Amino acid sequence: MLELWIAYHGYLLSFFIGYSFGSIPFGLIITKLAGAGDVRNIGSGNIGATNVLRTGSKKLAAATLLADIAKGAIPVLITLYFAKTTNFDMFFVYLTGFFALIGHLYPVWLKFKGGKGVATYIGIILAGAPWGALVFVIAWLATAYASRFSSLSALVACLATTIVLNFISFEWSILSCILTVIIFAKHHENIKRLLKGEESKIGDKG
Repeated sequence: MLELWIAYHGYLLSFFIGYSFGSIPFGLIITKLAGAGDVRNIGSGNIGATNVLRTGSKKLAAATLLADIAKGAIPVLITLYFAKTTNFDMFFVYLTGFFALIGHLYPVWLKFKGGKGVATYIGIILAGAPWGALVFVIAWLATAYASRFSSLSALVACLATTIVLNFISFEWSILSCILTVIIFAKHHENIKRLLKGEESKIGDKG
């Protein structure tokens, strides 16, 4: 009976599981618990790991990064389990990943003002297509080493991951492409600053 319910309520489960995990504002929670204040009042005002780093704490930034990756990976892993053990269609696994990213970008708890989705994207890809996550890390590190721009590194890494996934898993490459378009849209201000030469570099507090 439970298997049938899961199979026939795919849209509901995908939204509930994906959005519930994705919308947890770990960057804000971690910095407040650590006594570092409201990260939304620092630097770019973003709740992601890059802005948390501007508090001056690498540990808080690392904790935020790992937590945001986890909230992308966990819902995908849960629905992958459903897909393997019930009639839950793989389409709903991809949809769960989509909703996890949407939850991070537009958390109801913060009046729909969230992060930019990069770490959560990594988690989604890590859970579903681990080789893609490895490509992301390599591309990010290479671009960051050359440019010291976190935003540029993330955008290049998302593109590289999508391209490589096309040769590994077409379905995951489609999801990656959709998520990458959304992430690019959320980085429109960063892109403008990059073009003007005004973008903050990794480690900058401004």
